[in-house]
Amino acid sequence: MNSNENYDQRELFGHPIGLYILFLTEMWERFSYYGMRALLVLYMTTSTLGDDARGAGLGWTSKEALALYGWYTMLVYVMSIPGGMIADKWIGQKKAVLWGAIVLCLGHGVLVLTDLWAFYAGLGLVICGVGLLKPNISTMVGGLYKKGDIRRDQGFSIFYIGINMGALLSTLIVGLVVKEWGWHAGFGLAGVVMLLGLLNYLYGQKYLTEVGNFIPASNDENEISYIQLYSKLLSSPKELIFSGILFLGSCIGWIKLGWAYGLLFLFLTAIAALLMMIYKDLDSQVFKDRFMVLLLSFIMVIIFWGAFEQAGGLMNLYTESKTDRMLFGWEIPTIMFQSLNAGFIILLATAIAGIWARRHLKGKEATSLFKMALGIIIMGFGFLFMVFAALEFERSGSSSMIWLVLAYLFHTIGELCLSPVALSFITKLTPVKYASLMMGVYFAATGLGSKVAGLVGESASDYGEFTIFLGILIFTVVVGFIFILLLKPLKRLTHGAEDLVVDDNDEAEGFELA
Repeated sequence: MNSNENYDQRELFGHPIGLYILFLTEMWERFSYYGMRALLVLYMTTSTLGDDARGAGLGWTSKEALALYGWYTMLVYVMSIPGGMIADKWIGQKKAVLWGAIVLCLGHGVLVLTDLWAFYAGLGLVICGVGLLKPNISTMVGGLYKKGDIRRDQGFSIFYIGINMGALLSTLIVGLVVKEWGWHAGFGLAGVVMLLGLLNYLYGQKYLTEVGNFIPASNDENEISYIQLYSKLLSSPKELIFSGILFLGSCIGWIKLGWAYGLLFLFLTAIAALLMMIYKDLDSQVFKDRFMVLLLSFIMVIIFWGAFEQAGGLMNLYTESKTDRMLFGWEIPTIMFQSLNAGFIILLATAIAGIWARRHLKGKEATSLFKMALGIIIMGFGFLFMVFAALEFERSGSSSMIWLVLAYLFHTIGELCLSPVALSFITKLTPVKYASLMMGVYFAATGLGSKVAGLVGESASDYGEFTIFLGILIFTVVVGFIFILLLKPLKRLTHGAEDLVVDDNDEAEGFELA
C-alpha cells in the first residue's frame, strides 16, 4: 500500500520526477510485451520447416495458435490479482515492480532457446513477471499525487504515452529484427530492453522514496486480511449460496471443457467471493455504491478488450495472409502493422485529452463513464473497415492495407477514450486499503477480454472473418449505447468521486481515494 503522508516535491515539467522513472520502466516493459504479442501467433503458425529468413515456427493451425494466444494474453493480466495481493499484504508495490522486472528478464531470456519446453517456460515466467509489475506500477503513478490534485489524470496520460512509445518501438524494431535474423532474435531483443527497464527502475529509486512502500497491517479494527474476508463468507448465507452456485458451475466447466477452464472458473469464483465480501466490509453506503459502479465499469473493460485484442490475433493473421502489404515494391512485415496503434496514440493522445478538457470547461458531459462508453462505440466502428476488407477479399482475393490503417485509427481513438481514463477512474473510486487488489482486478478484466478475443478469433475458422468482424461491430456499438443510457444513475452512484473536493466523510470512514 502507498504511504500518502509525504510526497516527493522534486518535479520536472510540472510533474514529480518519479512519474518519468515509472514512465521509462513501463515503456521498456511494454516494448518487451508488445514485441512478444506481435510475433507470437505468427511464430506458432509458421511451418516447422521455416518459410523464409525468420526460420522454423511451431507449425500449429490458426485455431490452435489463437487458443494459446487467448490463454497467454488472459493470464498475463489475470495474474495481476495475486500480484496486487502480494504487494498489498507482503512486500509493497515498489518491491513487487522490482521482482516483476527481474522475472520478466528471466522469461525473455528463456524464450531465446529453441526447445518447446523453453517456449512454455518462458511464457510462464513472462506471465508471472507482468502479474507482479503491471498493477503495482500503475498504482504507484496514482500515489505520486495528493488527493484532489488536478494533475493526476494528466499524469496517467503521460504514463500512457510511455506505454505506447514502448509498443511503437517494439513493433517497428522487432519486425525488422525477426525478418533479418529470425524469431528467437526477436525474443532475445525483448529480454535486452526489459533489462534496460530494470536498470532504469533501480536508478530511479531515489525519486520514489515516498511511494509504493509496504505498510504492515496495523491493529486498526478497520484493517482486515483477505483470509478474514473469506472466513466471513461462512457467516453470510446469501454470499455463501451464490459462491456455492459459482463453485458448482466451475466443477461442471471442469468436466465439460477440461482442467484449464475448470481452474479458471475456480479462480474466478474465488475472486467473485472476495469482491462480495469486500463490498460487505465497506461500512459506508457511499463507498459501496462507488464499488458497484467500479465493478460495472469492468464489464465495459472486458467487452472493449475482447474486441480490441483481435489486433494481435485474428487481425494479425488476416494481415499476414489476406492483405496486400506491398508498398513501393517493398513488402511490409506483418508485425509492423501492430505499430499503427501505438503510433496513432502518440500522435493523438494530447489532442483527444484536449478535446475532453474543453468539453469539461464548457460544462458538457466529460465523465469517465461517458468516455469509456463512447470509447467502446468508436472502437466498434473500427471493425466496419475490417468488414469492408473482408468484402474486398471475397471479390478480388486480396484486400487493401488502407482498411487496416483506418481500423487501427478508430481502435486507437476508442482506446484513448477508455484505457487511461479507466486507470485513473479506479484510483478515484477504490478505498486505499484495496488499491492494488482492485487495480489487479481491472487488469484481470482486461485479461478476460483477451481470452474472449481468442475465443472469438478461433470461431473465424467456422464462420469466416466477415461474420466475426460484423458481429463485433454490432455488439460493441449496442453495448456502448446501453451504458450511455444508464449514465445518469451510474453517475449518481459515484457520489462525486470525480469532483476535486474530497468529502470529509472519506476521512471519517477511514478511507481516502487512492
